[in-house]
Amino acid sequence: MDWKTIKAPSLEDFERIAGEAFARLPEEFRSRCEGLVIRVEDFPTDEVLDAMELESPFDLLGLYHGTGEPYELSNRTTKLPDMVFLYRRPMLDYWADYDETLGHIIAHVLIHEIGHHFGLSDAAMHAIEDAADHSS
Repeated sequence: MDWKTIKAPSLEDFERIAGEAFARLPEEFRSRCEGLVIRVEDFPTDEVLDAMELESPFDLLGLYHGTGEPYELSNRTTKLPDMVFLYRRPMLDYWADYDETLGHIIAHVLIHEIGHHFGLSDAAMHAIEDAADHSS
């Protein structure tokens, strides 16, 4: 591999990898994600950093934004779409420090952020991750 010509994956590359990871999730999990928006950005906003009291934008790999399923109100007339934010630069930094593939890191963060929507335990999210790994 000629490392002199290799560039860091772009926001579009991350979106493609996240879309592929989402497509590998078990159908019963994906079917519960209707209307979910997956957004890739370089960093969390200053408002997010302040609200979460984070010292560095590299401290957050992803974020679920919306009303989690356990807390949804059935009589709401309007509902903003649930969103998962994936932060490219912190994930690239993490990737540089650990012996994991970038695809695995993106899938892991995506599954865990969606899992927050459903109120799933870490064990349940790891089981979904294992099922997705076996379908690729």
